[in-house]
Amino acid sequence: MNKNSEKRKPGRPSDQAKRDAIISAASRRFFDEGFAATSIEQVAADASVSKVTIYNHFGDKRALFAAAVDQECGKMHGYFNLDEMPEGSIRDRLTVIGEAMFVFLSRPEMVQFERRIAAETEHDAAIGQAFLVAGPWRMKAAFSALLAHANAAGELAIPDPELAAEQFVSMAKGMGALERRFGVVPQEAENARRIAGAVDVFLAAYSPR
Repeated sequence: MNKNSEKRKPGRPSDQAKRDAIISAASRRFFDEGFAATSIEQVAADASVSKVTIYNHFGDKRALFAAAVDQECGKMHGYFNLDEMPEGSIRDRLTVIGEAMFVFLSRPEMVQFERRIAAETEHDAAIGQAFLVAGPWRMKAAFSALLAHANAAGELAIPDPELAAEQFVSMAKGMGALERRFGVVPQEAENARRIAGAVDVFLAAYSPR
């Protein structure tokens, strides 16, 4: 029997299981302590793997950071996936997306994480770049694709889906994003009014004539 056909020894996690454990451990460290304060040694200990294993999977700390941010933002990706798109009218779907986005960005750990990354970016611009690429820019691309699909289906008339995605997100967040950053927690009724208004303005601009 060759090695490829042998069963994996009990207690030895698969490469995918190791990768998942590493990303989960890294996510907790990065979100709790920031990029600069997190070390590969800490993540290795938390994930019960060696530093060599982490380097074999990710290459360096910045790539590990990108993978951790990508996993966290993956919690929003389903709302932009054409196969998992919420049902209902385009108004209903935009409302669900706006609500999910607001809840996702309003979590205390996300607010704190963004503060830390912004502070660390002052000393290392590449950290901010890695965050934008793995998180906000990827989510923007996914949302733009969803809007382009709605445009092709005749539900919307959008000449520039990327610009429209930015406009909707900006309106749905409103002053709430700035207020959270400075310790003010927006009320649910205010959030609902802001999102409903964003949907109204967006549809007024982009509904087919």
